[in-house]
Amino acid sequence: MVLRRQGRGEVGSMAEFIYIPETLRERLGEQGSKELVEVLNQAARSLRESINESTVERIERRIAETKTEIVKEIANAKADLLKWMFVFWVGQVLAIIGFLYTLLR
Repeated sequence: MVLRRQGRGEVGSMAEFIYIPETLRERLGEQGSKELVEVLNQAARSLRESINESTVERIERRIAETKTEIVKEIANAKADLLKWMFVFWVGQVLAIIGFLYTLLR
């Protein structure tokens, strides 16, 4: 006997199939077989949910780490930019002073 159950519109729901051997089905009866299938399907859903939760937690943690790294890189880039701007403006001021000194001499 192969019982098939469709998902109920839940996120990540899938059709669930399980094969119950003839001998076991005869011992359990039709209702017992259906209940066994339900228990096994519930265990599979629970396992899937647990895996999904741990995966989401891992992804969220990695995103937070990446965000922190990006913020540090941006801060370093800003500091470098300010440093080079200062060097540029000091150089420009010195060049203008030198030009004016030469011109006014």
